[in-house]
Amino acid sequence: MMKLLFIGDIVGSPGREIVKDYLPRLKRKYQPTFIVANGENAANGKGITEKIVKELFEAGVQAITLGNHTWDNKEIFEFIDDQDRVIRPANFPPGTPGKGITYIKQPEGELAIINLQGRTFLPPLDCPFAKADELVEQARKRTKYIFVDFHAEVTSEKQALSWYLDGRISGLVGTHTHVQTGDERILPQGTAYLTDAGMCGPSDGILGMDREVVIKKFRTQLPVRFEVASGPTQLNGVVITLDKASGKATKIERIRIDAERPFME
Repeated sequence: MMKLLFIGDIVGSPGREIVKDYLPRLKRKYQPTFIVANGENAANGKGITEKIVKELFEAGVQAITLGNHTWDNKEIFEFIDDQDRVIRPANFPPGTPGKGITYIKQPEGELAIINLQGRTFLPPLDCPFAKADELVEQARKRTKYIFVDFHAEVTSEKQALSWYLDGRISGLVGTHTHVQTGDERILPQGTAYLTDAGMCGPSDGILGMDREVVIKKFRTQLPVRFEVASGPTQLNGVVITLDKASGKATKIERIRIDAERPFME
């Protein structure tokens, strides 16, 4: 068996710190073959920098996926084409910097990682279903282990893509909403699924942001400046166990670490 550890959206420095703190312990407990994290909120809640990319790689993350905040930190244009293990949603229009698929090679095998973004209540990108067809076919010529981070707002869109790809990929896990769902399962043809992995960062904010500012926005509808919250933190993610012979998932287990759910090695 092989295992994939996927870490949900990392929000600001609190998210980075809890990942760096717990990743060695998660590695000891789960012994993952592959470690992937969503880092689109890693730089003060929006976007990512090259320094943070290196920081996460040094901590043990092997590949980083992004999402709708990919371009929020303009520094990304200086390095995304040179970072093979940092990918943005593949269904951005042709000619967009960066790429939407990458591979992690380990002695036990090679994992293809595909990043896609939903279109419901998000910018109208190219069709994620059509792009998934293209990239999954491409990946299957190289490996049977294929993972999709689907960065999307709507549960139905995430479920639809998972059923559409069932049996063709090892797993699909949603990101973007920052709230971990409890619907993990193995679909009939062997694809692991979870609607949203959740987030890593402040647990007493609102989606990781300072809650008073977010409340003010909802109450007044006036422009506000969102800031990453302080205080207690959480780490959310998922571990997927893969069959070495078929590449299909045999188990999916949610990870949630916070003050109420302490980590047990």
